[in-house]
Amino acid sequence: MARVQLALRVPDLEASIAFYSRLFDAEPAKIREGYANFAVAEPPLKLVLIEGEPGEETRMDHLGVEVGSSEAVNAAATRLGEAGLATEEENDTTCCYALQDKVWVHGPGKEPWEVYVVKADAGSLSKQEGGQHLLCRERRIGRGGPTRGGRRLRLLLRRHLRLLR
Repeated sequence: MARVQLALRVPDLEASIAFYSRLFDAEPAKIREGYANFAVAEPPLKLVLIEGEPGEETRMDHLGVEVGSSEAVNAAATRLGEAGLATEEENDTTCCYALQDKVWVHGPGKEPWEVYVVKADAGSLSKQEGGQHLLCRERRIGRGGPTRGGRRLRLLLRRHLRLLR
């Protein structure tokens, strides 16, 4: 099973959980400190909410494709590399309260995409380096500014949905 992932950095996690529960008529699959995710069956979507700073606008954090196995991540890494995209692989990494294998690529607008598998639950949001938690995406590309405009996001999602075909 593969599904697209949309990770949003939200200023009010509780209000966002309430909104997306109503929007998708679904309860979160996982809620942890500063984090929640929804495994939406229709349309197939993994919606991740990461708590940001109060007063900030909601912004896109990163995009992804969740796959069913480490073999599928490896196959995606091979295919993406052969397609001429720069890839960065991570195995047995902790991100979003899960142990994951993943490969990262960046779109032409520097939007980060991951193809990943969740291997097990984890007790923390992210890996620790030097005593500080680092979110998965921030280790690679630093914090970007907000992505504005639903039209641009819809176009990005439509373009990258082709990865699933």
